[in-house]
Amino acid sequence: MTNRIDDEDFEPLPPRRPLLRRKRVLIPLAALVAILAAFLLLRTPDTDRDAMIAKYGDADAAFAAGPGGQRVHYRDQGKPGAPAIILLHGSNSSLHTWEPLVRRLGADYRIVTLDLPGHGLTGGTPDKNYGAGGMAAAVDIVAAKLGIERFVLGGNSMGGWVAWRYALAHPDRVDALLLLDAAGMPLRRGEKAPESNVGFRILKYPFGRWLATQITPRVLVEQSLRGSVENQAIVEAAMVDRYWELLRFPGNREATVLRARQDREPAMADRVGEITAPTLILFGTEDRLINASAAQTFHERIAESEVVLLDGIGHLPMEEAPDATAEAIAGFLTRRLAAPELRPETR
Repeated sequence: MTNRIDDEDFEPLPPRRPLLRRKRVLIPLAALVAILAAFLLLRTPDTDRDAMIAKYGDADAAFAAGPGGQRVHYRDQGKPGAPAIILLHGSNSSLHTWEPLVRRLGADYRIVTLDLPGHGLTGGTPDKNYGAGGMAAAVDIVAAKLGIERFVLGGNSMGGWVAWRYALAHPDRVDALLLLDAAGMPLRRGEKAPESNVGFRILKYPFGRWLATQITPRVLVEQSLRGSVENQAIVEAAMVDRYWELLRFPGNREATVLRARQDREPAMADRVGEITAPTLILFGTEDRLINASAAQTFHERIAESEVVLLDGIGHLPMEEAPDATAEAIAGFLTRRLAAPELRPETR
């Protein structure tokens, strides 16, 4: 015998909510909308190329065209016909960082500064070569345009890394080498890596590198600058604006991310002892991006080099202590180079 079951024996099911009213859909959707809104609100677009050239170029600014379509921004200042010094800035900086030294050394030297590929008003380059080779090529492009065959070469941080790599590749062109808080030396035994600044810490992570191409708040740039220097008085509003706006110059943020992923070829540090040019190694003792002990490592490896340590100074001695930096450079060049060797360029 079978029992008949009628529909009336069951409680009716509650009515189903529309799909979009279910919590499991609404909550993720609301979170997604909030994230999208925050992204659109915080996203910082590139700056306008022409507006930046008008604002940060000047009467001494010029561009040198390279074979790969580069337009390298440079300034040719100082004493015409005098011995030439070419200066290379650090990562995410620009040629403006050298203006305090131009004012102090320009009466005696011809001083050429340039925005390296992926920086300043040079911006992104078609070949996207932001390694040592691409940076060195920019030096050659500017030197060729100006007819400079031999020169003193100096650099700060990444620019110092490019400078000593250039001296290794072209010893016949470099009369002397100036390494200001230069990168490229390994940590000494028992040392820990420096704390760095917030901007460089973000670039260590894949998501941070992507985010850096889209969102560049001014406050982050200011925090990174303040984390790089000991003399906080130099971090003025105009300086922060310049770093912030030029970092967003077309192509520069992409270049920053590509550099963060590149192999810096640390094994090249083993060859630094091949440098024969007279070398000045100048570091701030309070550098928080590169341990000041790197000065000793450079000194041990480069024969007859000289070391100057500036107490209470951070990563940017040419801006934090321009008088002491210029005095050290001028004294070094006077001592180490005879006038016939440090000859003016031929045009």
